[in-house]
Amino acid sequence: MKSGYVCAVDVGTGSVRAGIFNRNGILLGRAAFPIALHQPLPNHAEHDSEDIWRAVCTAVRTARETAGAAPHEIVGLAFDATCSLVARNRQGGQVSVSTGGERRWDTIVWLDHRAIAEADECTHTGHAVLDFIGGVMSPEMATPKLMWLKRHLPQSWAQAGYFFDLADFLSWKATGSAARSQCTLTAKWTYLAHEAEPWRPDFFDRIGLGDLFERANLPRRASPVGASLGVLSVEAADKLGLTRECVVGTGVIDAYAGALGVLGRFAGDASGIGRHLALIAGTSSCVMALSPEPQPFAGFWGPYFGAALPGLWLTEGGQSAAGALLDHIIRCHGAGGEPDVAMHARIVDRIMELRAAEGLDLAGRLHVLPDFHGNRSPLADPHAVGVISGLTLDASFDGLCRLYWRTAVSIALGVRHILETMNDNGYLIDTLHVTGGHTRNPLLMELYADATGCTVVEPLSDDSVLTGTASLAATAAGLYPDLAAACIGMQQNGRHRLPNRQAAARFDRDYRIFLEMHRQRRALNAIE
Repeated sequence: MKSGYVCAVDVGTGSVRAGIFNRNGILLGRAAFPIALHQPLPNHAEHDSEDIWRAVCTAVRTARETAGAAPHEIVGLAFDATCSLVARNRQGGQVSVSTGGERRWDTIVWLDHRAIAEADECTHTGHAVLDFIGGVMSPEMATPKLMWLKRHLPQSWAQAGYFFDLADFLSWKATGSAARSQCTLTAKWTYLAHEAEPWRPDFFDRIGLGDLFERANLPRRASPVGASLGVLSVEAADKLGLTRECVVGTGVIDAYAGALGVLGRFAGDASGIGRHLALIAGTSSCVMALSPEPQPFAGFWGPYFGAALPGLWLTEGGQSAAGALLDHIIRCHGAGGEPDVAMHARIVDRIMELRAAEGLDLAGRLHVLPDFHGNRSPLADPHAVGVISGLTLDASFDGLCRLYWRTAVSIALGVRHILETMNDNGYLIDTLHVTGGHTRNPLLMELYADATGCTVVEPLSDDSVLTGTASLAATAAGLYPDLAAACIGMQQNGRHRLPNRQAAARFDRDYRIFLEMHRQRRALNAIE
């Protein structure tokens, strides 16, 4: 049996994390470094991909040193990243995606919504590719972003020789391989992995991107997740502090790594895996379910074939603003301020005190619709807006705590809305596996169980995303015969939280109000 350690790299919205794992999935060392986020206009968000690569290299070196591992002991490496879009010229240099023209801003961040109009145009085509993204194109996907670039920055489009999803860009930087992941292309580029001819050129012709394959240097076929892309280049090995014997595996979008990290243990149970839902909860929230057969329905992305585990179909939903919404509430309230860890903890502690006195009826007439950045699922409406009903003149800190509490309730009810829609369309989900930043918020973890009525499984560490990516690296390096075996072999245990049945009546009432607010918002929007 081959020995050695693997390195997993996770690139989020604001930072890069790297972890060193043994073949049993034990984290030996980790490091995190911030990355720049440029927001020059409303709904515009940009990264500098070279800044990201520098942070990756620093994080990998530091994690390896923390783990006490020698460079030659790291036999595998894989990347996960947000579904951000990187532009490069034919020589590999940076191409600006920014209206300001600075070349360094060459990456459109996943949460950027500048391409809402283009997304609507894609949806209105009614093309068959939409059948595998829930019938509605999201501005968070690659295709509308590419349309926007061609229309609004034609000079950049003319310079382009590569367009990458961020995880594929990092693999390219590491190996020189321009291969693309079956995960990234299937989930964000309308690649139909289950079909003999996975690309639909007529769709791109119809939306004015007939020259995309030339500009993006896209392959005819995607690479399966966890497949070997080869070893590190000389330059990358030097910058990462590793050796040229380190094999790089095909990467995934960050949320898909989280799904592998928490659902991978069921890789050998195709018939039972559909009872389990991965909830990757942080700035936004992403939910993912796996099944042996495709289950398409409106308002959800997918089903995607082989985007996470080979042979299984994945359905994806989520909330475009979750943790970001709680930050927004803190910033906007008169008693708020900077939404750092200490502020969140102070608010949560005070909510616990208020609930001890007032119970679950705390701020019971205050209701929130959490769609402040659109509704990703189950309505698939990027134009949706948030609603707060029941405000008073209370500008005190306790007033902030009450609003925070009811906003947290609304986020959990949004997950319930997603869950019930999935179960109405063929799933039988009764267990939520939660990973991400929300595991550090005891209020949200309690609400995910109580407001949905599901058992909640919380990993013993919050490194499930890194663990999922480590399984890709271990597969590519040959530590396991296939990805399913790697996921099973590297899984860690979790804590189980059962719902409080005494809270059910309160949250059932809240949920009825939540659905009525959706109805009333539609009615208001319909008034001419």
